[in-house]
Amino acid sequence: MSHTTYNKIWAEAQLSLNGLLQREMEEKSQRPTKDRLLVFQMLGTFYIKYVQIFRNLEAAYDQIVHPQKRLIIRQMLDGVMGRILELKNEMVELEYSEFHYFDDILQDLKLSPDSIDIPIPRYFIKEKLKALKERERILAQMLLDAGLYDDEPKKSVKAMVMEEAVRLIQIAERARQGRLRATFMKQIYLEEKRERLARLHGVKGPNPDASAVCIQKFWRAHAQLKRTLKIRDDEMIFLGMIPPPHFQRPSASLIRAQKVDILRCEIQEKHESDYQKALVSIKDRVKEIEGPDIKESLQDQIRQWFIECRHLTGKFPDYPDEEQGGSTAIFSAKTPEEVAAELAAKEAEQQKKKGKKKGEKEKGKKKTKGKEVEKKTKKKGEDEEDGWKMGPSNFLPIMEAGNNKYKDVWQNRDEGWNFSQEYDPELIKEEKRKEVEEEIRVQVDELMRQELKNLKLAVDRETEKKAKKGKKGKGRRKGKKGGRKKKTKKDKDLTPDRTIDSIFKELVEEGILIRAKKVKLSDYVGEYSYLGTTLRQVDIEPMPSLTDVRQLIALYGILPLGSQSVHEKAPLVKSLLLAGPAGVGKKMLVHALCTETGANLFNLSAANIAGKYPGKAGLQMMLHLVFKVARQLQPSVIWIGDTEKTFYKKVPKAEKEMEPKRLKKQLPKILKTMKTVDRILVVGTTRRPFDADLKAFCKVYKKIILVPRPDYASRFVLWKHFIQYNGGSVTKQLNISCLAQVSDGYTQGHVVSAVQAVLTERRLMQQIKKPLIAAEFLSFLARQDPVYKEEEETFKAWYAKTPLGKARIKSLMETEETGKGKGKGKDKAKDKEKKKGAKKGKKK
Repeated sequence: MSHTTYNKIWAEAQLSLNGLLQREMEEKSQRPTKDRLLVFQMLGTFYIKYVQIFRNLEAAYDQIVHPQKRLIIRQMLDGVMGRILELKNEMVELEYSEFHYFDDILQDLKLSPDSIDIPIPRYFIKEKLKALKERERILAQMLLDAGLYDDEPKKSVKAMVMEEAVRLIQIAERARQGRLRATFMKQIYLEEKRERLARLHGVKGPNPDASAVCIQKFWRAHAQLKRTLKIRDDEMIFLGMIPPPHFQRPSASLIRAQKVDILRCEIQEKHESDYQKALVSIKDRVKEIEGPDIKESLQDQIRQWFIECRHLTGKFPDYPDEEQGGSTAIFSAKTPEEVAAELAAKEAEQQKKKGKKKGEKEKGKKKTKGKEVEKKTKKKGEDEEDGWKMGPSNFLPIMEAGNNKYKDVWQNRDEGWNFSQEYDPELIKEEKRKEVEEEIRVQVDELMRQELKNLKLAVDRETEKKAKKGKKGKGRRKGKKGGRKKKTKKDKDLTPDRTIDSIFKELVEEGILIRAKKVKLSDYVGEYSYLGTTLRQVDIEPMPSLTDVRQLIALYGILPLGSQSVHEKAPLVKSLLLAGPAGVGKKMLVHALCTETGANLFNLSAANIAGKYPGKAGLQMMLHLVFKVARQLQPSVIWIGDTEKTFYKKVPKAEKEMEPKRLKKQLPKILKTMKTVDRILVVGTTRRPFDADLKAFCKVYKKIILVPRPDYASRFVLWKHFIQYNGGSVTKQLNISCLAQVSDGYTQGHVVSAVQAVLTERRLMQQIKKPLIAAEFLSFLARQDPVYKEEEETFKAWYAKTPLGKARIKSLMETEETGKGKGKGKDKAKDKEKKKGAKKGKKK
């Protein structure tokens, strides 16, 4: 696509965003609402619309080549990402559930479920691709040197002598000719035997005419069947039931579009490097050409201010300090009288400070009384305005600033001259002129302070007071003392003399820093749950779908880890727990997290760290090394597999030597030390969460995601995806709907193992003559143990005991009670009315 197309996409996204920002401002001004359903509808609508804007901005940022436009799009993109996370947090606090269903909202907006799928910004990887490739190369070399290379070893190829190679080929060719000769001789023998038997029994040979008729019948039937099938396929294509054949082949236009995308990325890099060079060269040019004029005009303005102040007040003013802004305080939109009045007021305040210190105690008492009164009034106000209200946002001001900049600079800008979409030098001049003015202003301030001192000495014969200097010195000393008190205790660096490279190598050799598998989040295939809202309306809590799980991983893991600004300002998620039966893809999601963000992966599973860094000091050193590298090489994911072992209620005898509970006391302390600046995520995976101590478990993992077994729709998609991925072809003979129905209770792992067992190289070669059928997969599937309903209910019961699960049950109970209460009240009112009516009837 062209530059114009992506500019239009950006303009449409900005227009939608402008409307949303106005609506958000209107919602803030409204009164709190008590109806939770209305609140969720509003939040859900905002969420869906922000996701659509996010998709458009991400596409525009990835393909627009103008470097200055990309800066503002990046600002808006990060702001929209953060706002989506804030809205998600609001919905979780409102519904006390990690999973939300937008069926009715999507229906009202006439959107498909794909429109709310969270896209992964491509710049997460693109902007650090070279560094990631270098790190991958170093890690692979370290693993190879340590003998821990986790990929399948390549088969060694030995050199062969020419004579030996010829001899092997000759043997193979003679064997092939022997097999053909044997087959030919067998056919001759069988034909002779058939003729001999026919002579003995006196049977006549076949009639040529009858044979020809028989062949014709079969051929005509075959040809007619082909024609019928073609007519049926054409009809289905016409009705839109199946895609046309050219849809199965890669389109030439699609291939060309992909090449254009790659070319645009190369142009982006070139324009960005030109822009960075221009920032330096244009600033130097502005300083060289316009610098002397700026300096002269600043000096003239400041001298004029000296004269005006002396004319009005009778003496020269005091020059503002750098802390007050220097000459910027003079050039603000104020008259000399106002500036002089401000300076006089500041002096008066400093003199009054001494008198105020004496009356501080009395004022303190009055303040406490005032606070008590305020508390009472606040309580009354809270009772009056009881209900839900939108919380404060860290990203709305960022988006508003970006939106205003877009309106001022880019909305109506004429770019007819800039066909190639290179940087705009005029915009750079405007920005750099301000920087140059600021640098020159600091120099001018020093000169003009000296000039003002000379003027005071020559005209008013004023000398600088030494007492003021002494006071300032005292103040500075006090500040220094205060600064010493405010110093916080920093964590001790146990390895001050070691480099990050040496620690990185040690962790790799110990098997703690491992290589993440190349898996994308889109490879976690699943289908959207279309009955979620309907089931919740009937007070049935639906099991989440695989698409819901994928979205939560993107929201809680990938978006914050990928962007530093989003991680610092969005609701902080330090730890994440993936709980579910074996084979549902928990480890795959962990690897997808690392692949999509380019994060380092540390394995602190109980089985992996057993016997490594023994003792209390060793454990402390290991954690120090891990978090030191994780902070230096952000983003980082710390994975704890089978994390229930770390929080065992009672350690089994077979696992006592492994010391699975080593990290139990250390994990909460480590999570407390993690700050918003640290792009580190602790991810735990467990298949038996009910074996762990729930209280300690939930203290470490604030966000718990229950990964379910796939439902019918997800199984249908999974079977089709894995069969095609492994080289199989889906034909009419293969009933995928039957496979999806029969495989109820089986996980993604079971499906993958069954597909891989069936689709061997030999079976793939036979597909043309012998198409795949469902029965082939069922025999391998039957050997696996499915996830029974009892196990699924156990997971549900465990999740109901978690803090969020308890809150969800409590809120449902409260809504039921309020509904019953309202009903009782209505019944009582009706009974009273009936009694009154009966009394009136008696009197009459």
